[in-house]
Amino acid sequence: MGIYAEYIDRQFNFEQLCAERKAQLTRIAQIRQRDLLVYAADIRKGGAPISITYEDLLPFFDVLSGLTSRNVDIIIETPGGLGEVTEDIVRALRSKFDSVAFIVPGTAKSAGTIMVMSGDEILMHPMTSALGPIDAQLRWQDKVFSAEAFLKGIERIKDECLKTNALNRAYIPILQNIHPGELQHAENALEFATKLVTNWLATYKFKDWDTHSSTGALVTPAEKETRAAEVAKQLCDHSRWLSHGRSIKLKDLVAMRVRVTDYSQNADLDDAIRRYHTLLQMTFDTNIYKVFESPTGQIYKMLQQQQRNAPVPSPGGVPPDTKHLVADINCARCSTPLRLQLNFEPNQPIQAGCAPYPQTDRVPCGKCGLELNLSELRAQAEKIANKQVVT
Repeated sequence: MGIYAEYIDRQFNFEQLCAERKAQLTRIAQIRQRDLLVYAADIRKGGAPISITYEDLLPFFDVLSGLTSRNVDIIIETPGGLGEVTEDIVRALRSKFDSVAFIVPGTAKSAGTIMVMSGDEILMHPMTSALGPIDAQLRWQDKVFSAEAFLKGIERIKDECLKTNALNRAYIPILQNIHPGELQHAENALEFATKLVTNWLATYKFKDWDTHSSTGALVTPAEKETRAAEVAKQLCDHSRWLSHGRSIKLKDLVAMRVRVTDYSQNADLDDAIRRYHTLLQMTFDTNIYKVFESPTGQIYKMLQQQQRNAPVPSPGGVPPDTKHLVADINCARCSTPLRLQLNFEPNQPIQAGCAPYPQTDRVPCGKCGLELNLSELRAQAEKIANKQVVT
């Protein structure tokens, strides 16, 4: 029987689930002999603000303040988010700890990958762990695509013009809608991610790379910088990965000559991490969408539950006469907040500051126009209330 089936059979209530999760965190910390912090989001809740945003800094730093040793492991699960916030988190970690390691039991994509590259050690499982490309994503004319692909497209038009000494008329509508500032923004976005990864790899990941294995010659700081830049370029290469959502596995990093610890080789550690990650996913089966925790403390972010003249329910469920829920979400691209009211009975008055849940399960961001798919949010709300949403 697998770990997930084992826990299902044990029929934990929420408090028991939390206690078992803490027990596995304690176990991991004891095996590793390091402090331990979790920064995790439910990547399945696409309608919730699961990305790395500035709102994460306060709970992250709060949990961080309770750690006392000079060495820390970070269990990370994230779809990505703002690189600027990632930079702030790494600066905080580096100001407090001598050694920082990242454990990736599941997914750490985009800005999550950037953060992982700041670690002295990276721990992954060859089958279940996945990082992702760090190529910056841009929004242009209501479409989201790679900044690198955007710049390469402009460069191809330029090369064709130089070769033919003429401009293909088909390109005119495209070029008329491109402002020089947009080109600079694309270049800056690419350079930002690449510089962060290059600097962090050279400073932390490669700090103990002292000699060349082939010759025994000493490794110079310039060689570390060059090697780090090569890795950053590969991680940022949209033409190689083709999709921003592509999974970069342990074997891919090894092929890039990045040393990664395969934690599956340590049976006790592997079991503890697998159990914690399973329990984390079971925790996300509630209305919780983000977890910041250590073995001794935790902060949850959850979909807001409201009922007129009633208190906010606990994570264990909602009262059976709940007529609606209110969900706070953020745009996955620009983090603009949106509050939605999901009704379970018809003709419910819409509360101040709320927008009604759309019939199509989709809503455009009021700032950047990105269409948000809310189907996961709806499914989660219906699971919480054990009722169907009425639109």
